[in-house]
Amino acid sequence: MSPKEKPVVERRQHARLPVVEGMIEPITVELPGDKGPAQPAILTNLSAGGMSLLMFVEPPHARQLDMVLNIPGLERVPIKGKVVRVHEKGPTFNVGIAFIQISKKHQEHINAMAEDHGDCEARIGLKLPEVCVKTCSFHVPCAKPQKGPFWPKK
Repeated sequence: MSPKEKPVVERRQHARLPVVEGMIEPITVELPGDKGPAQPAILTNLSAGGMSLLMFVEPPHARQLDMVLNIPGLERVPIKGKVVRVHEKGPTFNVGIAFIQISKKHQEHINAMAEDHGDCEARIGLKLPEVCVKTCSFHVPCAKPQKGPFWPKK
C-alpha cells in the first residue's frame, strides 16, 4: 500500500444476503403520503441492519419508513427504516435503507441466514460432497441447485 492509499475499512456490522443470487425477490413498497397503489421494488440484498432495493420511482424524502418485509422464511416482519442512500440510474433507483427498528428475534434470524449462506458458499467453493445441511436457516428462500429436499429444523 502506498503512503497515499487509505486502508479500506468495512463499516457494515452485519453480514449481507445477496438476495439477487438465485432469487430476485419482488416486493411492494407503500410510500408515505402516497394515496396510490403500493410501488413494486426488487430486494437486492438484506442484512439485520438494512436492505437494498431497486425501485422504479424516486423514494420518499421521509425521515422514517414503515415497512413489512415479506419474503420466504421471513413473513410479515414489521420494520421501521430510513433511506440512507439513493443512486439514480436511468429510470431506476438503487435505494439503501437502514433499519431503525426491527425485533431482536428477526435480526438474529437474518444474521443466521446470512451466516448459513456464507457457510454454504464456502462448502460449494471447496467442492464438498454435502453442501446443503439440515440446520440451514437459509433453506426456505434458497434456490441453489445443490439444495437438499429436507426442511430445516425449527
